[in-house]
Amino acid sequence: MTRTDRFRALHHGRAPGDPLVLPGPWDAASARVFAEAGFPALATPSAGVAASLGYEDGATPADEMFAAVARIARAVDVPVSADVEDGYGLAPKELVERLLEAGVVGCNLEDSADGVLKDPAAHAEWLAEVREAAGDRLFLNARIDTFVRGVEDPDAAIERAASYVAAGADCVYPIGAPAAVLPLLRAGIQGPVNVHALPGEGPSPAELGGLGATRITFGPGLQRQAAQAVREMAARLAE
Repeated sequence: MTRTDRFRALHHGRAPGDPLVLPGPWDAASARVFAEAGFPALATPSAGVAASLGYEDGATPADEMFAAVARIARAVDVPVSADVEDGYGLAPKELVERLLEAGVVGCNLEDSADGVLKDPAAHAEWLAEVREAAGDRLFLNARIDTFVRGVEDPDAAIERAASYVAAGADCVYPIGAPAAVLPLLRAGIQGPVNVHALPGEGPSPAELGGLGATRITFGPGLQRQAAQAVREMAARLAE
Protein backbone atom coordinates (compact mmCIF):
# COMPACT_ATOMS: atom_id res chain seq x y z
CA MET A 1 0.00 0.00 0.00
CA THR A 2 1.37 3.41 -0.97
CA ARG A 3 1.38 6.44 1.31
CA THR A 4 -1.47 7.89 -0.73
CA ASP A 5 -3.47 4.68 -0.31
CA ARG A 6 -2.84 4.83 3.44
CA PHE A 7 -3.94 8.44 3.55
CA ARG A 8 -7.08 7.77 1.51
CA ALA A 9 -7.98 4.81 3.74
CA LEU A 10 -7.86 7.06 6.82
CA HIS A 11 -10.90 8.92 5.45
CA HIS A 12 -13.18 5.90 5.21
CA GLY A 13 -14.95 3.66 7.69
CA ARG A 14 -14.76 6.21 10.48
CA ALA A 15 -17.31 6.11 13.30
CA PRO A 16 -19.39 9.23 14.05
CA GLY A 17 -17.54 11.28 16.61
CA ASP A 18 -14.16 9.92 15.48
CA PRO A 19 -13.03 12.19 12.64
CA LEU A 20 -9.55 12.15 11.19
CA VAL A 21 -7.69 14.99 12.94
CA LEU A 22 -4.94 16.50 10.79
CA PRO A 23 -2.70 19.09 12.49
CA GLY A 24 -1.26 21.74 10.21
CA PRO A 25 2.53 22.03 10.37
CA TRP A 26 4.10 25.23 9.08
CA ASP A 27 7.70 24.00 8.98
CA ALA A 28 9.76 20.84 9.43
CA ALA A 29 10.16 21.30 13.18
CA SER A 30 6.42 21.58 13.85
CA ALA A 31 5.78 18.63 11.52
CA ARG A 32 8.09 16.47 13.61
CA VAL A 33 6.35 17.52 16.82
CA PHE A 34 2.94 16.51 15.42
CA ALA A 35 4.24 13.23 13.99
CA GLU A 36 5.96 12.35 17.27
CA ALA A 37 2.66 13.01 19.07
CA GLY A 38 1.18 10.12 17.11
CA PHE A 39 -0.96 11.79 14.45
CA PRO A 40 -1.23 9.42 11.46
CA ALA A 41 -1.03 12.19 8.83
CA LEU A 42 -0.59 15.95 8.51
CA ALA A 43 -2.05 18.71 6.33
CA THR A 44 -0.13 21.93 5.75
CA PRO A 45 -2.01 25.26 5.93
CA SER A 46 -1.04 27.76 3.23
CA ALA A 47 -1.53 30.71 5.59
CA GLY A 48 0.61 29.12 8.31
CA VAL A 49 3.39 28.29 5.88
CA ALA A 50 3.15 31.82 4.45
CA ALA A 51 3.59 33.29 7.92
CA SER A 52 6.62 31.10 8.57
CA LEU A 53 8.18 32.39 5.35
CA GLY A 54 7.40 36.04 6.08
CA TYR A 55 4.49 36.46 3.64
CA GLU A 56 0.89 37.48 4.02
CA ASP A 57 -1.70 34.79 3.36
CA GLY A 58 -2.03 34.26 -0.37
CA ALA A 59 1.21 36.07 -1.23
CA THR A 60 3.69 33.16 -1.13
CA PRO A 61 5.42 32.56 -4.48
CA ALA A 62 4.68 29.07 -5.78
CA ASP A 63 8.34 28.01 -5.77
CA GLU A 64 8.71 28.93 -2.10
CA MET A 65 5.49 27.16 -1.13
CA PHE A 66 6.47 23.93 -2.87
CA ALA A 67 9.97 24.09 -1.33
CA ALA A 68 8.52 24.58 2.15
CA VAL A 69 6.06 21.73 1.67
CA ALA A 70 8.88 19.48 0.47
CA ARG A 71 10.90 20.23 3.62
CA ILE A 72 7.89 19.30 5.75
CA ALA A 73 7.23 16.06 3.85
CA ARG A 74 10.91 15.06 4.09
CA ALA A 75 10.97 15.61 7.83
CA VAL A 76 8.36 12.99 8.77
CA ASP A 77 7.38 9.43 7.99
CA VAL A 78 3.61 10.05 7.98
CA PRO A 79 1.67 11.14 4.88
CA VAL A 80 1.47 14.89 4.28
CA SER A 81 -1.17 16.74 2.29
CA ALA A 82 -0.48 20.28 1.09
CA ASP A 83 -2.66 23.34 0.82
CA VAL A 84 -1.69 24.86 -2.52
CA GLU A 85 -4.42 27.50 -2.61
CA ASP A 86 -5.91 27.77 -6.12
CA GLY A 87 -3.01 26.01 -7.84
CA TYR A 88 -0.93 29.14 -8.56
CA GLY A 89 -2.10 29.27 -12.16
CA LEU A 90 -0.26 26.06 -13.01
CA ALA A 91 -1.58 23.70 -15.67
CA PRO A 92 -2.96 20.50 -14.12
CA LYS A 93 -0.09 18.31 -15.32
CA GLU A 94 2.56 20.69 -13.97
CA LEU A 95 0.68 21.12 -10.68
CA VAL A 96 0.55 17.36 -10.20
CA GLU A 97 4.24 17.01 -11.04
CA ARG A 98 5.20 19.72 -8.54
CA LEU A 99 3.15 18.09 -5.80
CA LEU A 100 4.62 14.64 -6.42
CA GLU A 101 8.14 16.09 -6.53
CA ALA A 102 7.46 17.69 -3.13
CA GLY A 103 6.65 14.26 -1.72
CA VAL A 104 3.06 14.91 -0.65
CA VAL A 105 0.11 12.54 -0.93
CA GLY A 106 -2.63 15.08 -1.54
CA CYS A 107 -3.63 18.70 -1.79
CA ASN A 108 -6.28 21.30 -1.04
CA LEU A 109 -7.52 23.24 -4.06
CA GLU A 110 -9.87 26.15 -3.44
CA ASP A 111 -12.64 27.43 -5.72
CA SER A 112 -12.11 31.14 -5.36
CA ALA A 113 -9.37 33.53 -6.43
CA ASP A 114 -8.74 37.12 -5.33
CA GLY A 115 -11.78 36.91 -3.08
CA VAL A 116 -14.16 35.90 -5.88
CA LEU A 117 -15.85 32.53 -6.32
CA LYS A 118 -14.95 30.68 -9.50
CA ASP A 119 -17.57 29.37 -11.89
CA PRO A 120 -18.35 25.92 -10.46
CA ALA A 121 -18.66 24.20 -13.84
CA ALA A 122 -15.32 25.56 -15.03
CA HIS A 123 -13.68 24.69 -11.73
CA ALA A 124 -15.07 21.15 -11.88
CA GLU A 125 -13.59 20.75 -15.35
CA TRP A 126 -10.22 21.89 -14.05
CA LEU A 127 -10.43 19.50 -11.10
CA ALA A 128 -11.21 16.68 -13.54
CA GLU A 129 -8.03 17.55 -15.44
CA VAL A 130 -6.04 17.47 -12.21
CA ARG A 131 -7.54 14.07 -11.38
CA GLU A 132 -6.71 12.75 -14.83
CA ALA A 133 -3.11 13.92 -14.51
CA ALA A 134 -2.76 12.55 -10.98
CA GLY A 135 -4.55 9.23 -11.38
CA ASP A 136 -4.70 7.66 -7.93
CA ARG A 137 -1.37 9.18 -6.86
CA LEU A 138 -2.91 12.19 -5.08
CA PHE A 139 -5.83 12.68 -2.69
CA LEU A 140 -7.77 15.73 -3.89
CA ASN A 141 -9.53 17.85 -1.28
CA ALA A 142 -11.78 20.37 -3.03
CA ARG A 143 -12.26 23.45 -0.88
CA ILE A 144 -15.65 25.13 -1.25
CA ASP A 145 -15.51 28.85 -0.47
CA THR A 146 -19.17 29.78 -0.60
CA PHE A 147 -19.54 30.43 3.13
CA VAL A 148 -16.40 32.56 3.40
CA ARG A 149 -17.47 34.55 0.32
CA GLY A 150 -20.85 35.49 1.80
CA VAL A 151 -23.06 32.80 0.26
CA GLU A 152 -24.86 31.38 3.29
CA ASP A 153 -27.24 28.99 1.50
CA PRO A 154 -26.04 25.43 2.22
CA ASP A 155 -27.53 24.25 -1.08
CA ALA A 156 -24.92 26.30 -2.93
CA ALA A 157 -22.16 24.36 -1.17
CA ILE A 158 -23.93 21.05 -1.74
CA GLU A 159 -24.29 21.75 -5.46
CA ARG A 160 -20.62 22.60 -5.80
CA ALA A 161 -19.69 19.52 -3.79
CA ALA A 162 -21.64 17.28 -6.15
CA SER A 163 -19.84 18.76 -9.16
CA TYR A 164 -16.42 18.41 -7.58
CA VAL A 165 -17.00 14.83 -6.42
CA ALA A 166 -18.20 13.94 -9.91
CA ALA A 167 -14.99 15.50 -11.24
CA GLY A 168 -12.90 13.19 -9.07
CA ALA A 169 -12.43 14.97 -5.75
CA ASP A 170 -11.79 12.55 -2.89
CA CYS A 171 -13.09 14.96 -0.24
CA VAL A 172 -14.79 18.34 -0.09
CA TYR A 173 -14.07 21.17 2.32
CA PRO A 174 -16.88 23.71 2.86
CA ILE A 175 -14.65 26.05 4.81
CA GLY A 176 -16.43 28.42 7.17
CA ALA A 177 -19.62 26.36 7.31
CA PRO A 178 -21.44 27.00 10.62
CA ALA A 179 -21.62 23.97 12.88
CA ALA A 180 -25.42 24.13 12.79
CA VAL A 181 -25.53 23.33 9.05
CA LEU A 182 -23.06 20.44 9.15
CA PRO A 183 -25.77 17.75 9.44
CA LEU A 184 -27.48 19.19 6.36
CA LEU A 185 -24.21 19.27 4.44
CA ARG A 186 -23.40 15.72 5.54
CA ALA A 187 -26.79 14.51 4.31
CA GLY A 188 -26.37 16.17 0.93
CA ILE A 189 -22.72 15.41 0.16
CA GLN A 190 -21.30 12.15 -1.12
CA GLY A 191 -17.98 11.11 0.39
CA PRO A 192 -15.71 12.58 3.08
CA VAL A 193 -16.27 16.11 4.39
CA ASN A 194 -13.43 18.26 5.78
CA VAL A 195 -14.42 20.74 8.51
CA HIS A 196 -12.34 23.60 9.88
CA ALA A 197 -11.92 23.79 13.66
CA LEU A 198 -10.60 26.55 15.89
CA PRO A 199 -8.03 25.24 18.38
CA GLY A 200 -9.47 25.55 21.86
CA GLU A 201 -12.65 27.28 20.65
CA GLY A 202 -16.08 26.15 19.56
CA PRO A 203 -17.10 22.51 19.10
CA SER A 204 -14.39 19.93 19.71
CA PRO A 205 -13.19 17.67 16.87
CA ALA A 206 -15.28 14.83 18.34
CA GLU A 207 -18.37 17.06 18.44
CA LEU A 208 -17.78 18.15 14.85
CA GLY A 209 -17.42 14.50 13.90
CA GLY A 210 -20.79 13.80 15.49
CA LEU A 211 -22.27 16.57 13.33
CA GLY A 212 -20.91 15.03 10.14
CA ALA A 213 -17.23 15.89 9.77
CA THR A 214 -15.02 13.14 8.36
CA ARG A 215 -11.81 15.02 8.95
CA ILE A 216 -10.74 18.09 10.91
CA THR A 217 -8.14 20.66 9.94
CA PHE A 218 -7.18 23.89 11.69
CA GLY A 219 -5.95 26.23 8.97
CA PRO A 220 -3.28 28.55 10.40
CA GLY A 221 -4.76 28.30 13.90
CA LEU A 222 -1.98 26.18 15.39
CA GLN A 223 0.76 28.33 13.87
CA ARG A 224 -0.90 31.44 15.26
CA GLN A 225 -1.09 29.92 18.73
CA ALA A 226 2.60 29.06 18.52
CA ALA A 227 3.40 32.62 17.41
CA GLN A 228 1.46 33.97 20.38
CA ALA A 229 3.46 31.72 22.71
CA VAL A 230 6.66 33.15 21.23
CA ARG A 231 5.35 36.72 21.75
CA GLU A 232 4.67 35.95 25.39
CA MET A 233 8.13 34.42 25.77
CA ALA A 234 9.70 37.48 24.13
CA ALA A 235 7.78 39.79 26.46
CA ARG A 236 9.05 37.91 29.49
CA LEU A 237 12.63 38.05 28.20
CA ALA A 238 12.32 41.78 27.57
CA GLU A 239 11.19 42.53 31.11
